[in-house]
Amino acid sequence: MSKSSLIISEWFHQYSNDVYNYLVYYTGSTDVEDLVQEVFIKVIKGLKSYKGESSPKTWIFSIARNVAIDDARKRNKKRNLSLDEQMITADEDSPEKIFLQNEEKKALYHAIQMLKSNYREVVLLRGIKEMTVSETSEILNWKEEKVRSTYSRALKSLRKLQGGDLNDEL
Repeated sequence: MSKSSLIISEWFHQYSNDVYNYLVYYTGSTDVEDLVQEVFIKVIKGLKSYKGESSPKTWIFSIARNVAIDDARKRNKKRNLSLDEQMITADEDSPEKIFLQNEEKKALYHAIQMLKSNYREVVLLRGIKEMTVSETSEILNWKEEKVRSTYSRALKSLRKLQGGDLNDEL
């Protein structure tokens, strides 16, 4: 196996679940396996041009963001707000508690989908994927101060959408 194949394999195992979850939130659909594949195909094709100026994570998420934007342009239809089993926690909690947690996640998910696109992007990267301001600024190609201020405004907007109850989700 070549060195580049090992790198791609390592990155896929390290980041594919995060890319999947990011694309689920970004697109509003749980049917994103093809998009994840497209992201990693672009990673493979672009590996020679990757200069290491950013971390592999931010580079891959930049590609994922562009793939999601391209997909949204292609589809240009109403978002599918369905959720699948991934949103369900399978722990020892009672069925009622699991149900309430899932309802809260659905409400948060729905509220995120209602945000304007730049708010949604910064919330997904900073709040959901827990990326740093620096990583987020690289992915969005924004100044760090813009990331901070937009994230702050996005959280205020999200609180309004959820009736002032953001809980500890983010």
